[in-house]
Amino acid sequence: MPRGLTRLPVVLLLAGVVLLVGTPIVTSQLPGQRRSPTVAPPARIGPQAGAVALESAIARAQRRLVDVPKDWSTWADLGSAYVQQGRITGDPSYYPKADGALRRSLELDSTTNWKAMVGTAALNNARHDFAAARDWGRRAEALNPHSGSVHGVLVDALTQLGDYDGARTQLQRMLDVEPGVAAFTRASYDFEQRGLVAAARDALNRALAQASSPADRAFCRYYLGELAFHNGDPRAALREYDAGLTADPTYQQLYAGRGKARAALGQSADALAEYARAVQALPLPELLIEYGDLLTVVGKSEQASQQYDLVATARQLSAANGISDHLTAAIYLADHGQPAEALTEARAEWSARRTVLTADALAWALHRNGRDAEALDYSLQATRLGWRNATFYYHRGVIRHALGDRQQARDDLSLAMTINPHFDAVQAPIARRLIDSLGGGG
Repeated sequence: MPRGLTRLPVVLLLAGVVLLVGTPIVTSQLPGQRRSPTVAPPARIGPQAGAVALESAIARAQRRLVDVPKDWSTWADLGSAYVQQGRITGDPSYYPKADGALRRSLELDSTTNWKAMVGTAALNNARHDFAAARDWGRRAEALNPHSGSVHGVLVDALTQLGDYDGARTQLQRMLDVEPGVAAFTRASYDFEQRGLVAAARDALNRALAQASSPADRAFCRYYLGELAFHNGDPRAALREYDAGLTADPTYQQLYAGRGKARAALGQSADALAEYARAVQALPLPELLIEYGDLLTVVGKSEQASQQYDLVATARQLSAANGISDHLTAAIYLADHGQPAEALTEARAEWSARRTVLTADALAWALHRNGRDAEALDYSLQATRLGWRNATFYYHRGVIRHALGDRQQARDDLSLAMTINPHFDAVQAPIARRLIDSLGGGG
């Protein structure tokens, strides 16, 4: 990772945006997790190692440990590589392997072994145990406050716990010690959550300028595409996804991105083909849901049901390997006819972490159960940061409509469609019809 400067200037000019770097207001939005902002996107953990490079690193570490079985540093490296492998392949069976390697590393050195502590924090982030990730990250920080990876896992954990100011403080520290791809991609997410879209784009472009590997460039292009799509520009998004695949055609999420963009542009057949390729290689629940919803919209209900069945299978596999993802489940169940189960999942997530994403999920689950007065309180919490998230405003508009507040319902729904008229294959058409029924444009 580029280290450039030991301290960024007090005022950093990032494509015309002034960032005060000496304060908690820093260059900064999963992860990570539908691919729309409905749920947390995967953590932006760059620099990204490609699949081939990771396999090679894992093989080298394994050979080294045959010869030197008490090399705690290599055990830590192996565990961290398994975490990354699990992320990029969508195969959660790598996480128990990572757990074993990291535990062995800590058995060999539990006092100075900050690398294994960072790896353990990253593993807990991947498994959505963000409180444990925070605690391991803080232990690592006490030993080595000069590592960007230490602050990176803390940014991820604190963001997902809803401690946005704490995450910004850690991001500032990360920028101070290692201003590179990992820091600037995280910075973009903080900006995005606060509604600063231009600043988020500038941060990603800065990350792209520093990206030195094909996987890094694809990673940055993917999030540039996501940012464009979620702000209503599927053509710009498609250009970014295409550029990402030119850099690294093995970056599977880019195919799902292209599918989403092509669907928004009315290219349904091509969109389905893109999604089919993506989910075959990366059968994540959020991608299976998007693919199933698109199949539903185009009238392929039997094939959609097959994808929804795979969602349940993928969730079971994730749970068996230590991943707890109540958030994705809550939104999915609320949108697919299981409101009581959705509310159970949403409450479980809210008890663990109180983010804007969990507030939105709980609001939507409460609405689906006919509890709209309660739902509105949580929906208002979901928009407190200023995130231009079409799903949040759509949900709030529907809830207000159910409460009989036609004017504010129309305003919220119109804002959702202004931000991104393609925010959801199933829900966006419903929003259009509801706006029409209220006598508004959208």
